Amino acid sequence: MTKKFDDMLPHLSRRKALTYLVVGAASAALPPMFSFGEAFAAAVATPTMRKGQMVIGFSQEPTVFNPHLPHIEVDEGIHFSIFDPLFAINDKGDFTPSLAKEVPTVANGGISADGLQFHIKLREGVKWHDGKPFTAEDVKFTLELLVDPDFRSWRKTGHELVRDIKVISPTEISWRMDKPFAPYPAILASTFIVPQHILGPVKDKNSAPFNNAPIGTGPFKWQQRVPGDHIELVANTDYFTGGPGLERVVYKYIPDLNVMYTQFASGDIDVVGLQWISADHYDDAKKLPGKIVDVSSSSTIENFAFNLGRPQFQELEVRQAIYYAIDKQTIIDSLYYGLPKPTETYMPPGSAYFNPNLAKHEYSPDKAKALLDKAGWKPGSDGIRQKNGVRLAFTNSTTAGNHLREQMQQFLQQSFQDIGIEMKIANLPPAVMWGEYWMMSKFDTVIVGMSFLTGADPDTSDYLRSTSVPAKGGAGQNTFQYQSKAVDDLLTKGSTLFVPEERKAVYNQIQEIVRHDMPFLPLFPFANVRGHKQGATNVIPNVNVRIDSWNVATWYWA
Repeated sequence: MTKKFDDMLPHLSRRKALTYLVVGAASAALPPMFSFGEAFAAAVATPTMRKGQMVIGFSQEPTVFNPHLPHIEVDEGIHFSIFDPLFAINDKGDFTPSLAKEVPTVANGGISADGLQFHIKLREGVKWHDGKPFTAEDVKFTLELLVDPDFRSWRKTGHELVRDIKVISPTEISWRMDKPFAPYPAILASTFIVPQHILGPVKDKNSAPFNNAPIGTGPFKWQQRVPGDHIELVANTDYFTGGPGLERVVYKYIPDLNVMYTQFASGDIDVVGLQWISADHYDDAKKLPGKIVDVSSSSTIENFAFNLGRPQFQELEVRQAIYYAIDKQTIIDSLYYGLPKPTETYMPPGSAYFNPNLAKHEYSPDKAKALLDKAGWKPGSDGIRQKNGVRLAFTNSTTAGNHLREQMQQFLQQSFQDIGIEMKIANLPPAVMWGEYWMMSKFDTVIVGMSFLTGADPDTSDYLRSTSVPAKGGAGQNTFQYQSKAVDDLLTKGSTLFVPEERKAVYNQIQEIVRHDMPFLPLFPFANVRGHKQGATNVIPNVNVRIDSWNVATWYWA
């Protein structure tokens, strides 16, 4: 079964979730909320007997198993399998209950009309994988852990506003927000709850044994990891939904995308996950017998990203010249078979907050050279430009084995050389590339796919706020080291607005500033060629999350 890319563009109601959740004026329009059982039943016809296993191929290796330590998208494939949030977000952009008995809303009293008071009712009878009961103490512990100054938290945004956490009973918890923060429900939907009874007594939670053998409440339990090869998880037979539908899942690490496709074609893997089937295999893949292959839009944007801490990138003119020198359309047509469309922003085209009015990219080596000449970057004896003793030279890194990116790098290398810029290619294995090298801004430039949003919410504080630079002690993923007071102020303003049209004006303005400042150069949103074996049920994309196995609890063999 195949679908045209244009037919797969999401038409998600991204704005209604927060409107329903927080805006008092919207409470009258709030639809009845599903119970968890109803939501689960709506998602999958749960098999009476779980059977078999699925092997999921990832081109990057999951290495961070505590969901609150700094991590990248692929690690969340494991997090969604082992842990649960209070409530989740589905492929329609709607929140659904998970550890919470119901999604908190203004209508049901879970959130006050001003967005300052949260009151969460939890499910009864939920157990951790070691058999201990899950309680409100675990929720309190998790929220406090995320802002513990001694813990290397991957995200403090939103959580640092939580005050006066009160455990009312084992199944009830409340807290106050220091100020209204519209993205917080979306942040909670991606906040996995971890066990207080295991992590609480550990002095150094950054190096706890739990981090290498996690225990959660989720649909699968940790079984074993073979570093560099695979991770095996087995069914949690006490899972509170009655699922999962599989006896086990195996996450297999296959760094070479050609090899991953070959293993999918031969049946060695059942589901092609991150980074999916490369575009050059699409025509062959859709003809494979016994396979389901389609193309879906993604919230992930492919970027050429700068480390603004490097002296050669301090001047805007340099970044502008590099953008002029990138022939986006040729890259898309030649390497990606025309499947993706070029973009000027980090905001996905399917988002209600996408700004279509940004300045359009122009490929012009002549303008690139003129800009650099005017800025005083003069060619040296080797043809490479320099200024004040700094050569306009840098490395570019990405995941080793991603052959399309590697071909893009070679194309860019020649394009930059033609305007007097030297780019050396320095690719690394995924676990190294996206570890300290990326998170602590040790790179010069990278080619990286990133999903910037917070679920369906347009807040990008983790990536754009000045205080979110890990290399400077911040909690977040602003590895570009981008700092803009104007963007900081707008992010703060946007987080206090609850009317979608008012928020849209703010986030449109942020996109304009970022387009001007160019801390990274958006190339195109991923057009993911997804594939799975026929009979593998409920393997569906979700632009509101960062990984394929977001709903692995509902997968089963039909």
